[in-house]
Amino acid sequence: MKKVSLLLAVLAIVAMAGWQVYKRVTGSAVQKSTGRPAVSVAVEVKPIERGVIRDIGVFTGSLEAKSQFVVASKVAGWLKKLVVNIGDEVSRNQVIAIVDDEEFAQQVEQSRAELEVAKANAANCASDMDIAKREYERAQALREKTIVSVSQLDASEAAFNACQTRYKVSVAQVAQKDAALKAADVRLSYTKVQAFWEEGDQTRVVGERFVDEGALLQVNEPIVSVLENNPLVAVVHVIERDYPKVKLGQEAVVTTDAYPARSFTGTIVRMAPLLRESSRQARVEVNVPNPEYLLKPGMFVRVQVEFARRENATLVPLPALVRRNGKEGVFTVDIGNRKARFIPVTTGIINGELAEITGPQISGLVVTMGNHLLEDGSGIVLPKRDARSPISPGTGVDLNTAPVNAGPGESR
Repeated sequence: MKKVSLLLAVLAIVAMAGWQVYKRVTGSAVQKSTGRPAVSVAVEVKPIERGVIRDIGVFTGSLEAKSQFVVASKVAGWLKKLVVNIGDEVSRNQVIAIVDDEEFAQQVEQSRAELEVAKANAANCASDMDIAKREYERAQALREKTIVSVSQLDASEAAFNACQTRYKVSVAQVAQKDAALKAADVRLSYTKVQAFWEEGDQTRVVGERFVDEGALLQVNEPIVSVLENNPLVAVVHVIERDYPKVKLGQEAVVTTDAYPARSFTGTIVRMAPLLRESSRQARVEVNVPNPEYLLKPGMFVRVQVEFARRENATLVPLPALVRRNGKEGVFTVDIGNRKARFIPVTTGIINGELAEITGPQISGLVVTMGNHLLEDGSGIVLPKRDARSPISPGTGVDLNTAPVNAGPGESR
C-alpha cells in the first residue's frame, strides 16, 4: 500500500513538472512567432474624442520698420544745430538740422553780383548791336546811291555781325550766371537738412542719432535715422515643408515676450519667390498694425499661422499612433475580453498633442502607453479603478463594468 501511495506521489510530481515544461514551451513558441510576450501587457488608455483640430504653423522672427531711412547732409560744414533727438516725432519736410551757412550765403551773393555784371554786359552788347545795325542800314542806303564803296558796305556788315555775336554770347553768359545763382541758392538751402518722404503717414519718429551739434559733417554723412513704426513688418523664415501652405492674405497672430498677455493680429503681405539654398527657408513678411505704438522694431516675435481647421473631427492622442507591418494605426480596447485590437488608420491634421483620424470611423478607447509591446489580439491589463470614483479619470468609462467595444469601423 505504501508503494502504491509513493508511486502515485511520484506520478503527480512528474505530471506537474510536465505541465510546467509544456507551458514554457508553448509560451516560448508564441513569443517566437509574434515577437511579443504572450503575457498580458499593462497599458494606459484614453478615449477617442470628437472636436476641433487646427494645423498651425509657428515661426519666429523679428519686427522691422515698414520704412526706415537715414537723413544725411548734402553739403560739408559744421553742424550748427540739431533740432530733433531720439524718439522725437518728425513731420514730412521738417527741418531736423542746420549746417553753418556763412560760406554758402557768400557764394549766393557772389553769384548774384556776377549775374548783374553779365546782365550789364548783355545790355551794352545790345546797344552796340543797335548802333552797328543802323550803320549797316545807312551804308546800304548810301551804296544804292553809289556814295560809299563796296568795301565800306562790307565793313559795316562785318561790324554788325560781330555785334550780334557778342550779344548772343552776353545773353548766354546771363543764363549761365543765373543758373549759377540758382545752384548757389540750392546749396544754401541744403544747410537746412530736411526729412523728406512721399508715401505713408505725415509723421514718423527718429530712431537713431549719429552726430552731435558742433560736428564737422562731410557730404552724405548720416545725421539721424527716421522710421515708420505703424504698421510694422514681422519678418519670419518658413521652411520648405510649410512653404506651400503659406498664402498671401492669410491672417497671422503675433506675440512677443514684451507683452506676454497680449497678441497682435497681422496679415501676410509678401512672400519670397525662392528658398535660400543654405537654409532651405523663404522670407515671409507679415504686416502688423501698431496704432498704440507698443511694438518696436527689433523685437523678437512668434508668428502663428492657421493653415487648416477641421470641425467635429475624430481625434486620438498622438502617442496612440503606432506602426505594425508597415501600416500606421491604433490599438483599440476590447474591454470585455481585455484584448487590444490593431486598426490601420489614415491620419489628417497632426498637432503637438492630437492626431486627426480621417478613416475608418472608430470610437471607444485607444492605448496610449504600452502599445509598443502589443500585437493584434494581445491581452492587456487595464488601469485599476480610482478608489474615490467608479469612473477611470479622463476616460469617462468604468473599466471594470464597461461593455465590449464595437468592432473596427462601427460606432459604439
